[in-house]
Amino acid sequence: MESQPQPQPQPRRPRGFAATAAAAAASVSPTGTPSGSAGASTASSGKGKREREKEKERTKLRERHRRAITSRMLAGLRQYGNFPLPARADMNDVLAALAREAGWTVEPDGTTYRRSPPPQHQQHLGAFPVRSGESPLTATSLKNCSVKATLDCQQPVVRIDDSLSPASLDSVVIAERDTRSEKYPSTSPINSVECLEADQLIQDVHSTEHDNDFTGTQYVPVYVKLSTGFINNFCQLADPDGVRQELSHMNSLNVDGVIVDCWWGIVECWNPQKYVWSGYRELFNYIREFKMKIQVVMAFHEYGRTDSADVLISLPNWILEIGKENQDIFFTDREGRRTTEFLSWGIDKERVLNGRTGVEVYFDFMRSFRTEFDDLFAEGLISAVEIGLGPSGELRYPSFSERMGWRYPGIGEFQRAAKLRGHSFWARGPDNAGHYNSRPHETGFFCERGDYDSYYGRFFLHWYAQALMDHADNVLSLANLAFEETKIIVKIPAVYWWYKTSSHAAELTAGYYNPTNQDGYSPVFEVLKKHSVTVKFVCYGLQICSYENDEAFADPEGLSWQVLNSVWDRGLKVAGENTLSCYDKEGCLRIIETAKPRNDPDRRHFSLFVYQQPSPLVQGVICLPDLDYFIKCMHGDITGDLVP
Repeated sequence: MESQPQPQPQPRRPRGFAATAAAAAASVSPTGTPSGSAGASTASSGKGKREREKEKERTKLRERHRRAITSRMLAGLRQYGNFPLPARADMNDVLAALAREAGWTVEPDGTTYRRSPPPQHQQHLGAFPVRSGESPLTATSLKNCSVKATLDCQQPVVRIDDSLSPASLDSVVIAERDTRSEKYPSTSPINSVECLEADQLIQDVHSTEHDNDFTGTQYVPVYVKLSTGFINNFCQLADPDGVRQELSHMNSLNVDGVIVDCWWGIVECWNPQKYVWSGYRELFNYIREFKMKIQVVMAFHEYGRTDSADVLISLPNWILEIGKENQDIFFTDREGRRTTEFLSWGIDKERVLNGRTGVEVYFDFMRSFRTEFDDLFAEGLISAVEIGLGPSGELRYPSFSERMGWRYPGIGEFQRAAKLRGHSFWARGPDNAGHYNSRPHETGFFCERGDYDSYYGRFFLHWYAQALMDHADNVLSLANLAFEETKIIVKIPAVYWWYKTSSHAAELTAGYYNPTNQDGYSPVFEVLKKHSVTVKFVCYGLQICSYENDEAFADPEGLSWQVLNSVWDRGLKVAGENTLSCYDKEGCLRIIETAKPRNDPDRRHFSLFVYQQPSPLVQGVICLPDLDYFIKCMHGDITGDLVP
């Protein structure tokens, strides 16, 4: 009989790659053979998977808690310590500011020293002497020796390496120690059980080496968005020759397909349930000649109501006529102004549109399209349908409308619907939430420790976000009926400004209850999972575009990290889309790495990528440098650097 094992102290649960290795080792006996029966192995595997999922959730909560603490520390240093920290400060900036305040010199590369320090100060440094002119800890030194050897042999300085983590995360700080400290207990993280393994640390440091080698990586289809304006307001193909030229150019780039916006305001413009598809039929015939796939967008929003817009597409005229008599079909802001960007979801189930509800109007439009182009669905030419669920086709409120005077990086305003049939469908918003162009600290609702975290604030924000999710649920239920087995896509907004503040004000007004102590995206993705949709998310090649205000506390990479992980954890597919801003070589590589992260143990990647640009390709205005090379990298067909 085997002796019973003695109880051992509970070991610390491994994380990351260590957790994966431990789970694999647990399923194999010391002799190398599987332990237990097949049923036991399956049960063990299932239990291990559940533990990994729980650990992922715990890691996310720890990360959000850490970010909340960091944001409060940075706010305090700025407000009470007069520290000139940049808007997107990370731990590098904080340490450098503290060191300079204490009289130290911090070089741009992270080398830190004090010139001619007093003798008594050197004595107090103890195990951490710092000498001027001595080389810092570098990536090369990490590559040529182990972490322990490096820490023993290198000169003791503080080094912060940006390559160890995304810009949105605090950089890893490696504090070196003198060998004299070996005989004393050390609380340095480098000696703790939470320390990164040497191989993993070296891998992270050099993870950007050979970043341009994409041969053999996952194939990500690339679709190019067709320029708006080829279909005029009478649903006619306005420029057949231009269409042929643009399609020919796309075909030469070996794109997988094109994206076409089908505008509700054009097709059903004049009379309810009178649909005109003639221009789109002609356009689709041209695309069929080039044997490219088509993804269509059910565009239920307004387009081009800005000073720079050269094309204007409004909601259907008959809808606007109803709106003159009953303005409650539109959203209203704090001052009672209406926006015609999108119908209010307060009428999703109200028969105020000539006897039809809002969702019935959307369903009739989608059903008409499906019937009209049944032959293209049968051929497989139409590969997916994107459902517009809000302004700009995104699932959000019209909280930052330029027509209402909003300018980046304003927090936007809460939107609500007026009373319909004697019932209040929208609760009254807070009175201290500012206006479109306010900053969080200027308001009583969004400021640090503001009312957003009060009992009323939590109740209102939960209700406000739930109304958005109910709208998505209602429309997608009918979309699945209209398009049956066709892939459905939903676009999620990238509201990244004020992401580094506690309240995440811009996300709250857009309908995402996502402050630092709350995960606002998981409930949304649970609704989308119910309908098995593909989530489309905007990718930013650069961390912050050059035209944006540094004081916006923006973090597009941090937002992407949260959204993509939340989507993938629920087993949903992800599509990417670029902004209209131009990207450089570094931006291109970041987009590709986001689309198919090569260090992901689960080999998760985008199911497709949508490239959009402000001008037709035939004009030669291609924002991504060398689009042909970019597409080949997405396809996994090429290596080397981007062509300048």
